[in-house]
Amino acid sequence: MQQETKSTSWHLQEVIWLALIGIAFGLIYWLMDSVYQVTGVLLGAVGLQPLNDELTLGPWMMAGPLASYLLRRVGAGVLGELLGAAGEMLLGGTFGVSTLLSGVIQGVGSELGFALTGYRNWKTGLWLSTLTGTIVTFAWSMIKSGYLHYSWSMLLILFIARFISIFIFAGVLVYWIVNLLERSQILKKR
Repeated sequence: MQQETKSTSWHLQEVIWLALIGIAFGLIYWLMDSVYQVTGVLLGAVGLQPLNDELTLGPWMMAGPLASYLLRRVGAGVLGELLGAAGEMLLGGTFGVSTLLSGVIQGVGSELGFALTGYRNWKTGLWLSTLTGTIVTFAWSMIKSGYLHYSWSMLLILFIARFISIFIFAGVLVYWIVNLLERSQILKKR
């Protein structure tokens, strides 16, 4: 079932799917803002607030891998994540315009997994994207959120928690969504 990358021109159906992913995840990401606030309070109450970013990042990383795995196009991951972030921002998301930068970083992180396979083995690319997405976003958190001040053991705990969240949401859940869409016959055969 693994296929080569198609021509570089996008078809209308693919653009529509990309727009639908952006719209749907813009809404999901906007809803995640409230979840993030609540989990931050709950984790903070028991002294585990630093884990909030890690445990909640998975849902915010779904649009990129879904766009890449579903559309099988170079750049679809970055575009999908950026469109989702733009939707969140336009809905009045908590993080404002910085959401766009996060969307680009998350999109690049997930896109790298597919690039490592040469955009040829999409299933392997999906699983690699969970690791590359974790690494890239964690490196960004090291800079942006001051993770450099944490001990090595705390960094390891945070990294593992982030990877698990991304693996479950941007890996397993994305894989299931694409399989359901393919089985539903909504997608044109590639």
